[in-house]
Amino acid sequence: MWTSLRAGAAFIERRTDDIGKLAALLGLAMIALVAVNVVLRYSLSFGSVWAQELEWHLLAALIQLGMAHALLRGGEVRVDLLYQHYPPAIKRWVDVLAAGLMIAVCVLFITLSLGYVEQARAIGEASPDPGGLPHRWLVKALIPLGFGLVLLQQLALMVRLLDPASPGHGAGSPSSGAAAGKEAGHA
Repeated sequence: MWTSLRAGAAFIERRTDDIGKLAALLGLAMIALVAVNVVLRYSLSFGSVWAQELEWHLLAALIQLGMAHALLRGGEVRVDLLYQHYPPAIKRWVDVLAAGLMIAVCVLFITLSLGYVEQARAIGEASPDPGGLPHRWLVKALIPLGFGLVLLQQLALMVRLLDPASPGHGAGSPSSGAAAGKEAGHA
């Protein structure tokens, strides 16, 4: 059973890395779009609503697609004031508890946001501004997608934390997604 779970966790972490690379490309696209918009606005007095809306759509995609990758690489904000002094076995269980809570939060966000996305799709919600982007439900759909990716990443981390064959099981643990990624050969 653990062999299958380890393989599943490794697969999720590889896909999370791939999606993180896509998020980085979206960041570059957003920077280029902002630069073009600024140059057009201030040099030619030309601006468009759709281009400005596309900027925040790309930002939303960058954030929602990049959250799971940040967790995999240990890029989340942590408060280690007390944690750093815990023995390794306690750190492991704190990490398990934190991953479990994050899984619950992700399930809640996914559940609550699906109706929000469906409502926007059903009414054909579009930008209220003339010349704005249509299909606003697509950007709203990034909410359950992003939290779904975080949910999968947290499940992969939970497998790594609870795996009896993981290095230091019982005596220590990876203290973050970055450590779990390094153990899996991803860092």
